[in-house]
Amino acid sequence: IWTRLAPQPMQDDAGLDPVALTVRWELTEEGGTSPVQSGTVEALPQWAHSVRVELKGLRPHRVYRYRFLCAGAISPQGRFRTAPAPDQAQSLRLVFASCQQYEQGFFGAWRHAVADAPDLVAFLGDYIYESSWGRNHVRKHDAGVPQTLEAYRRRHALYRSDPDLQAAHAACAWLPTWDDHEVENDYANDLSERGTPSDRFLLRRAAAYQAYFEHMPLPWSMAPKGPSMPIFGTLDWGAMVRLHLIDIRQY
Repeated sequence: IWTRLAPQPMQDDAGLDPVALTVRWELTEEGGTSPVQSGTVEALPQWAHSVRVELKGLRPHRVYRYRFLCAGAISPQGRFRTAPAPDQAQSLRLVFASCQQYEQGFFGAWRHAVADAPDLVAFLGDYIYESSWGRNHVRKHDAGVPQTLEAYRRRHALYRSDPDLQAAHAACAWLPTWDDHEVENDYANDLSERGTPSDRFLLRRAAAYQAYFEHMPLPWSMAPKGPSMPIFGTLDWGAMVRLHLIDIRQY
């Protein structure tokens, strides 16, 4: 489960001092009133005060709700369903999504996805767009093409400000990976579309990867190390489905 503390998300410091903050989390089975698990975790400024808790010991194929509390503020509730036991073959209501360009349209499709009560969202890349293109924009990116960690953080924060996208994150678990626009259009490994020298481009890629990790519900084992952040793994949905999570941009 994930959250980020950001009272002023479009500011470079998100409205927070550069100190660690203690966040309490609570997990409740759907229909229950008392937490079945709870704890505290530190939100660190070097990770944009983002928080991730890797839960263990949950019952299979159960719906849980969670929330975060910090300094008198309480987050909206999130919801997720755990996978079935390995020998069970339960149904899976899966949403595939990608390529959500903020300027080209509102995110009403997420409203319909939430209404369908999905078990899981598999997001296949281009969660943000670094560039602006086309005409007749319904809304605008913040100024400029991001090059720095602070700029990529603001771009993610802008996308996360959309209420339908927020509702989709709160509705179920997500399995995210990226394509190219999370960094730059058509980049591959250390090769920039615009011919930027590799050493400079890798600094930009490191900034983009860190901002991506800070805003996605990925485990600490996938935390970036500079410009390196391979995303690989599998998820079994009982005996019915095996999903393979792969990274196609970093070779």
